[in-house]
Parts: sequence; structure tokens; C-alpha cells
Amino acid sequence: MSKVEFPSWLESAGMMLSGKQEAQFARYFKLLVSWNEKINLTAITAEDDVYVKHFYDCLTAGFYYDFSTQNIVDIGAGAGFPSIPLKIMYPDLQVTIIDSLNKRIKFLTELAEELQLVGVSFCHDRAENAGQSATHREKYDVVMARAVARMSVLSELCLPFVRQGGNFIALKGAETVLELKEAEKAIAMVGGKLVQDHQLRLPVEGSERHIVQIKKVKLTPKKYPRKAGIPNKQPIQ
Repeated sequence: MSKVEFPSWLESAGMMLSGKQEAQFARYFKLLVSWNEKINLTAITAEDDVYVKHFYDCLTAGFYYDFSTQNIVDIGAGAGFPSIPLKIMYPDLQVTIIDSLNKRIKFLTELAEELQLVGVSFCHDRAENAGQSATHREKYDVVMARAVARMSVLSELCLPFVRQGGNFIALKGAETVLELKEAEKAIAMVGGKLVQDHQLRLPVEGSERHIVQIKKVKLTPKKYPRKAGIPNKQPIQ
């Protein structure tokens, strides 16, 4: 069973789960399934699948990047992925979650309270708007996104949040190599430089995953991100 094997999978990568953290993940699963009956959070609800395809998948970013004391922002986190699993694993993380649907923000607020997570804040807004706000623009060590959009779009939505010298870390699937090729201009235009595309496969079911690290090497031009909806309709090419 994936839930049973979950701690040993992480241990093999150098991550040690405490009893408290195991309990937090168990409570996370129950709340996710309960809320999913009221609002659409995920199509993946079987316990083993959640542990592999959500919890473990999110934590794989920690195989390649040190999250111990970073200030991160998660764009379009949905059900809290990847930032909440990372926050459980690294309690000293400072996490901001930005999502455009208020129902998801309500779920995440209750989740953080139930799991007794400290240092987590939530913002109900679109990335295009928040990325132009002085509150968020170029304020974070790391910006993260998982299963939100293609890299050409994500780069414009995410890199404006990162301070110069910080990183954009995207959790992606099998089309990543093609997406990165298509996104070369967009990444450069908004101040990024590709550092590494780490490839791995999930245990048990073997799905291909990519952890993409892009460094913020220069400030993002003020015109980016463009107004809501435009990056998705007209990606930088």
C-alpha cells in the first residue's frame, strides 16, 4: 500500500517523516476527500493514488532543491499542491498561496488550521493581478506551480513574483522537454534562465515527472504579467 510505503520512499531520498508529519498527511487526505464532495479539488481520490500522485509527487521537488527556510509563493495551488506537502515536510517554510477561486481558498484555510500550520497565508486573486501588485512582485525566494499551464504561459505568470537571484520551480509531466523549447523566449523575456530539468518516475505506477528550476537573473519588465487572460490566449513567442 502506498500510504504504508510513503515514509520509506521519502527516507530513501533523505527525507525523514516524524509521527506528527505522518498524522498531518493522513488528516490532509481525509479533508481533501471530504471537501472534494462539495467542490472540485481533484479527480484523484483513492488513498493510494493521493499518496503517490499528490503527496509524493509534490515532495519530489525537495529531492533537488533545499526548501528548509525559504519564502515561497504557490501559484494556482488548487488543493494545496505542491506547497502544503512541502510545508508539512519543512515546517520553517514561509508559504503564500495565490488562487483565483475563493472556494479553494476556504478549503486551504481550514486545512492549514486543522494541520496546525504556522507561516501560511492565502490570497484570492489571479496571478496576472497579484504579479503586478507591490505586495507580491519580486518578493519571494521561490515561486512554484504544478499542473497549471504550459511553460510559455507559466513563465510569464510566475517569474514576476521572484526576487532577482531567486528561483521558479515548476512540477511538470511528460511534455516538459517540448514545453521548455517552446518557452525559451518567454523565459528570457521575463528575466529567467533555465538551470536544470530534473527527470524522475513516480513509484508503483511509473509516470514521468520533471522538476524544472529556472533562476531569476534579471528584473521582470513592468509590462509582465499582462492583463488577466492574455498570457494564456497569447503566449510570448
